[in-house]
Amino acid sequence: MHVGLTFDLRDEYLAEGYGEQETAEFDRPDTIDALAASLVELGHSVDRIGRARSLVQKLAAGARWDLVFNICEGLKGVAREAQVPAILDVFDIPYTFADPLVMSVCLHKGLAKMLVERAGLPTPRAMVVETLDQLGHCDLSYPLFAKPLAEGTGKGISPASRLMDPDALRAVCRDLLRDFAQPVLVEEFLPGREFTVGVLGSGPRSTVLGTLEIVLRSDAEPGVYSYVNKERCEELVEYRLVRSDDPEVRRAEETALAAWRALGCRDGGRIDLRSDARGEPQFLEANPLAGLHPSHSDLPMLATALGMSYTALIGCIVDSARERVKAS
Repeated sequence: MHVGLTFDLRDEYLAEGYGEQETAEFDRPDTIDALAASLVELGHSVDRIGRARSLVQKLAAGARWDLVFNICEGLKGVAREAQVPAILDVFDIPYTFADPLVMSVCLHKGLAKMLVERAGLPTPRAMVVETLDQLGHCDLSYPLFAKPLAEGTGKGISPASRLMDPDALRAVCRDLLRDFAQPVLVEEFLPGREFTVGVLGSGPRSTVLGTLEIVLRSDAEPGVYSYVNKERCEELVEYRLVRSDDPEVRRAEETALAAWRALGCRDGGRIDLRSDARGEPQFLEANPLAGLHPSHSDLPMLATALGMSYTALIGCIVDSARERVKAS
């Protein structure tokens, strides 16, 4: 196949004056090189398209592809991860990963939680805070946890995100509303183990790849999988491969797979969960556009821990997309 590769290159945005945190979800050149090399190894030709604007320019010039391997995060707005899929839908060009609707819903963590809860799956009680006036109606039980509604890579998360009283809740929500210009998701804090479950495939054919437990090292920022801990994960975080013979892990995987299917995620990605005080895993968020750095991103790290090569992982994602195209 002739495969287009869409991506946001972090270095390009930094050169344009954007900050380190603004570009934290974007990709480094070695990720793009690894993806392209794997696609070539799988027998495909690769056109490195780049960001959404480059995609528009190439389409206007008449370029077309059999499949686009899309890892564009987008820069602005709650629906930013939907931009490239929406453009490709207009031109009837198939692509990897979720459609525009699912991308938007999953990035809006409050909507994702509502759908997962409606599907009968456990997720901590929460509220979406758009103004500080809403905090007077908060009936959640402390401790609470606050984070930006539509960010990834731990942006906006620090040890201060765990809230013990209304004063702390107000102070953190004020800062997040100001710094990220978007609503804040406030959830009841879950004190148990933290998992990320890898999933491959789409719909009823989707399966659990495996599970990593997130274990903070002694010199990590305490208590939370924060922005700092994620950015320096090699030194601050242990990603412990855990198996389904552990009943808590098995329940986490069952919940993750059900959430993946309920949300309509496709091809490959991750579901993040944390357990409550009784050891019952609960849904936190979905990652339908998971990072794919070979050694820094959770999904490839999970594949490596299971003995699956990076190229084999990319092959599974492409195969899943091709199956959808054949079925349409």
